[in-house]
Amino acid sequence: MSYIKGLKCRECHRAYKAEAIYVCEFCFGSLEVDYDYDKIKEALSREKIEKGPKSIWRYRELLPIEKQPTVGFHAGFTPLFKADNLARKLGMKELYIKDDSVCHPTLSFKDRVVAVALTRAKELGFKTVACASTGNLAGSVSAQAAWAGLNRFIFIPADLEAGKVVGSLTYAPNLIAVEGNYDDVNRLCAEIAARYRWAFVNVNIRPYYAEGSKTYGYEIMEQLGWRTPRHVVVPVASGSLLTKIWKAFNEFKKLGLIDSVDAKMYAAQATGCSPVITAMRERSEIIKPVKPNTIAKSLAIGNPADGLYALDVIKESRGSGESVTDQEIIDGIKLLACTEGIFTETAGGVTVAAVKKLIENGVISKNESCVICITGNGLKTQEAISDHIGKPTRIKPTVDSFEKAMKDETKINEDVWVRR
Repeated sequence: MSYIKGLKCRECHRAYKAEAIYVCEFCFGSLEVDYDYDKIKEALSREKIEKGPKSIWRYRELLPIEKQPTVGFHAGFTPLFKADNLARKLGMKELYIKDDSVCHPTLSFKDRVVAVALTRAKELGFKTVACASTGNLAGSVSAQAAWAGLNRFIFIPADLEAGKVVGSLTYAPNLIAVEGNYDDVNRLCAEIAARYRWAFVNVNIRPYYAEGSKTYGYEIMEQLGWRTPRHVVVPVASGSLLTKIWKAFNEFKKLGLIDSVDAKMYAAQATGCSPVITAMRERSEIIKPVKPNTIAKSLAIGNPADGLYALDVIKESRGSGESVTDQEIIDGIKLLACTEGIFTETAGGVTVAAVKKLIENGVISKNESCVICITGNGLKTQEAISDHIGKPTRIKPTVDSFEKAMKDETKINEDVWVRR
């Protein structure tokens, strides 16, 4: 059963059919999915969700598909755990990691949105899918579209990290490297989408695609025992993930699945590409496009499509945000790895470093609960830290060589060297 009423403009609220469109023809506002929440409330309960599949499709009633899902059967339902080691380091009482660095199948939260987008694209009769990507989306569309038997065209900036290029090419898509930044790639894709009958997941299928991010928020609430945390820190590229987590919180409240929404939302960006944080600090209603210059390439969107909506969420939730330098990003990656054993990509380094600054500046209280959103795996962005983590210790194949090297080069506690 479908719970989609259609699409509606986020600005003038005009209604549209649930087709492959994404811009209002009257005011040029972006479109989003309109649901029949009364029917959803009759159909959905905590008990039904808990008995559902261990994937994003446990929330199927709140996702924009009309039939049964066709991809993404193992995407989502990633761990949320109490990060006690990192909490002690930062002086926090209740700190959690929502870890999509292990999301299936391509180790980023993009597997959620792509599963929804491709399911909807197949329902609408598309045979070819495409995307503009800063990396993670490229890999996910390549992988899941291969499984779905769809033709695929993937457009990326030509200077993308090698790990993400390999991660896409392995699935044998048509991978197009564009000489320019992501904003150049996105503009090109909008033109191509107007010429060919292809399902561009983040252009003409964007209203459906973006809804997949809500599952990240649903899982946070369910895994916390059907409540929201006090603080949620989210890496911001287009701004969509932050807005959809907030939408998820409010949908659960509307449906009576949680008692209240008591959360503040925080945006985390790299200093080299921080249009949302800049607008927030200037108290501006305008997002000024910037030319990205940061190692956090997955967040390097200088003209974020949902930037203004992200600002609205920050204001509505009484949240805030922070930007961090490339060196702070590297330090954030290393801090998370050394405390919680998680190797995150540069976007995760941004988020961890931003949380650290927000706590140190007293913006986030040390006595309140906080969730850090980790959205991708560090194996994809190894070059960002490869020159900042040291080298292996080289020895001869003898015990004497090993012991000499260790005592000369490390400061390991002497208790380690007590012999049998």
